[in-house]
Amino acid sequence: MVDERVRGYAAAIFEMARGEGVVERVESELFRVARALEGSDDLKEALGDIRLPMERKQAVIDELLSASAHRLTTAFVSFAVGLGLAGGLEDIADELTAHSAAAQGRAVAEVRSAIPLDQEAVDRLSRGLSARIGNQVEVRVVVDETIMGGLVARVGDTVIDGSVKKRLERLREAVTG
Repeated sequence: MVDERVRGYAAAIFEMARGEGVVERVESELFRVARALEGSDDLKEALGDIRLPMERKQAVIDELLSASAHRLTTAFVSFAVGLGLAGGLEDIADELTAHSAAAQGRAVAEVRSAIPLDQEAVDRLSRGLSARIGNQVEVRVVVDETIMGGLVARVGDTVIDGSVKKRLERLREAVTG
């Protein structure tokens, strides 16, 4: 269940981005921020540390987003961190993606792969997932070495786990079970 605050922040950033015609850009940038936070305990700790002055946190945000990020993305991340919501940025970004997808009549799949995927592989995944769920699917790839190989795709509440890690877990259960 998504927290109402998370849903509210996602809806607000969506409306602001839509008003400026930059929904896809802001959504993509927040997705990258969320994945960076997910992959770095040090980054989460730095942005969530109440003892660290906001100026230092802002320097971390500026380095994370670089000068090429849209000002709306930078302002929202700074706002959220200033409110102590650094740990919620992942959920807000995911909710923004879901909100944007619903508004555009599409679905978004987060696909985890042990290695980066080329555009041809992403396009094949998009076509396959679109056929399976009956809706246009945009694929967002997250490199996650912990899955060892294969793919894990999540579209909404549906998870398709074809990872080597999952196969090894099943094999272990079969042998020890």
